[in-house]
Amino acid sequence: MTIRVLLADDQALLRSAFRVLVDSEPDMEVVGEASDGAEAVRLAKEQRADVVLMDIRMPGTDGLAATRMIGADPSLAQVRVVILTTFEVDDYVVQSLRAGASGFLGKGSEPEELLNAIRIAAGGEALLSPAATKGLIARFLAQGDAADDERDPARAERLAALTGREREVLVQVAGGHSNDEIAERLEVSPLTVKTHVNRAMAKLGARDRAQLVVIAYESGLVRPRVE
Repeated sequence: MTIRVLLADDQALLRSAFRVLVDSEPDMEVVGEASDGAEAVRLAKEQRADVVLMDIRMPGTDGLAATRMIGADPSLAQVRVVILTTFEVDDYVVQSLRAGASGFLGKGSEPEELLNAIRIAAGGEALLSPAATKGLIARFLAQGDAADDERDPARAERLAALTGREREVLVQVAGGHSNDEIAERLEVSPLTVKTHVNRAMAKLGARDRAQLVVIAYESGLVRPRVE
């Protein structure tokens, strides 16, 4: 199955470089290019994109607004957004994750990292750039007010719908662990972990694992650790 990729960046040179890289892979193809967020949303729908590589800072409708629009459109439920940013430690990143992005990468990432991120996002199985993401998300969320841990009572209440095992799995997901790693830690099968993850996403209304991580922090189930 070929992964359909949409490129959204206001710099034509970068789009060209990404196109060459993506089109060089046998399992993916670029189906469109957008220079602003509004065009990205339109093309995501027209071209039935699987993954959108989305720049945050674009003229007109920026990447953050476009990500929100994609996340709010039921007809685009299959679309996964990967945020590309020049500055990885950027408050826009966590806002994008809250808006529905599947994760983010720095524009300085290695080509293999970018290609792997596209595959991961398309599969919805894991966070992007695990080593960087799990620490950065925690730091972003810790930047809020100290009393802000319970800022989403509705989500905290929804946690009550989770079973004890689903909560355990959610904590592990928030730590950036893969299904195989969680299975080893909890001494269950990877298939069992996947089932718990899927049930937690359904109960919490999360599109993917990245949103599960944000919910885990925002609800207070997991506390950010800042080094």
